[in-house]
Amino acid sequence: MTTPRRTIPSQGEFVVLIAMMFACIAFSIDAILPALPDIGASLSPSDPNRAQLIISAFILGMGIGTFFTGPLSDAFGRKPVLLWGLALYGVGGIAGYFAQSLDMILITRVLMGLGVAAPRVVGVAIVRDLYSGRDMARIISLAMTIFTVVPAFAPLLGTGIIWLADWRAIFIGFAIFGAIIAVWTCFRIEEPLAKEDRRPLSAPLIWSAIQEMATYPSFRLPLLCLALCQGMLFTMIVLVQPVYDKVFDKAETFPFWFMGVALLAGSASYVNARIVGRVGMRKVVTWSLGLQTVGSMLMLLSTQFDLGAAAFPLFLVWQVTVFFMIGVTMGNLNSIALEPLGHIAGIGASVMGAVSTVLSALIAAPTGLMFNGTIVPLVAGVLVNVALGFLCMLALARAEAKDTAAA
Repeated sequence: MTTPRRTIPSQGEFVVLIAMMFACIAFSIDAILPALPDIGASLSPSDPNRAQLIISAFILGMGIGTFFTGPLSDAFGRKPVLLWGLALYGVGGIAGYFAQSLDMILITRVLMGLGVAAPRVVGVAIVRDLYSGRDMARIISLAMTIFTVVPAFAPLLGTGIIWLADWRAIFIGFAIFGAIIAVWTCFRIEEPLAKEDRRPLSAPLIWSAIQEMATYPSFRLPLLCLALCQGMLFTMIVLVQPVYDKVFDKAETFPFWFMGVALLAGSASYVNARIVGRVGMRKVVTWSLGLQTVGSMLMLLSTQFDLGAAAFPLFLVWQVTVFFMIGVTMGNLNSIALEPLGHIAGIGASVMGAVSTVLSALIAAPTGLMFNGTIVPLVAGVLVNVALGFLCMLALARAEAKDTAAA
C-alpha cells in the first residue's frame, strides 16, 4: 500500500504564509485608521472621538485570546486552534459589516481580537514545530521582514477600499484576508504537532507557573515595561489619524505620511541586531527609553509655542523616533523577561503576551478619549509611559545589582 505523500510547502511559500498570519494584527489595526472619521460621523455623531475605541477593543480581545491560544494549541493541535481562531476572526469581520451601532462594532472588534490571537501565537508555534536552530531563526526573521511592510501600506489599502465602496467594506476585507489564510493552511500545512507530543490542559500547572513568574523581578519589571511600550504604540496608533486630520489638516494624505514614517522606523530591528550583541539588551532598552523621555519632554515643551510651518515636520520627526524606540525595545524586553523562565517558557510567553497586551489597551483607550484637537494628549501620554518604563529599567538594574552582591 502506498503511503500518502506529505504536503510540505517550499520554504518561500511557508515564509509568506507565516508572514500573513503575523500580518493579521497590523492589517486589522492599521487598515481601519482612515475609516475612523467616517465611522464616528456615522455611528457616533454626538461624540465622533469614541470611534477610536475600535482599536482598543481589538487589542483587548487579542490580549485575552493570547492567554488561552498557546495552551489550547498544545493540547488540541495547531491547525484546529488556528482554524477556529480564523473562523472567529471572520465572523467578527462579517458582523462588523452589518453592525448598526458603535457599541455593536466594538463587540465585533473584541471577537476579531480573540480570533486573531490564534495566528499570532500558533504561527510561531508552527515554525518551532517544523524548524529548529538557525533555520527557525531565519524563517522568523524573513517572516517579520515581510510583516514590517504591512503597517506601512495598510492605511493606504484601507483608503482604497473606502474609495471603491465605503468603510463597511473594510470589515469584509478582514474576513476575506482571514479566509485566505485558513484555506491556504488547510491545503498546504499538515498538523505539525503529533498527538503523542500534546500536553493536556492543566489549570493547577498554569496557576503554579504564574505564581512562580510573579516571584522574579527580572520578569515583573520587563513585563510592566513591555506593557508601557505597547501602550505607547497603541496610543500613537489610536491618536495619529485624528492628529493628522484635526491638527495638521492632512487627512487625505495621511496614509502616505504614515507609510513613510513606518518604513523609516522599520530599520529599528536592523539597528538593534547590529548593536545588541556589543551593548547588551538591558542597556539598549534603558538608553532608548531615557533618550525618548528627554525627546518627548522637549516635544511637549514645544507645544507651548507657535511654531507655524515647523510644527508638522517636528511632529513627523518625533513620531519616527517613538516608533523607532518601540521597535528597538519590545523584542529585547520579551527576551529579558523570558530569561529566567526556560523551564516554563511556553506558559511564560502566553502570560507575558496576554498581560502586556491587555494593559496596553487599558492605557491607550482613556488617552485616546482625551483628544482635544491638539497633540498635547498624545505627547503627554507617550511621555508618561516612556518615563515610567525608564524607571522600571532602573529598578531592574538595582534589583540585579542587589542579587549579584548577595551572591
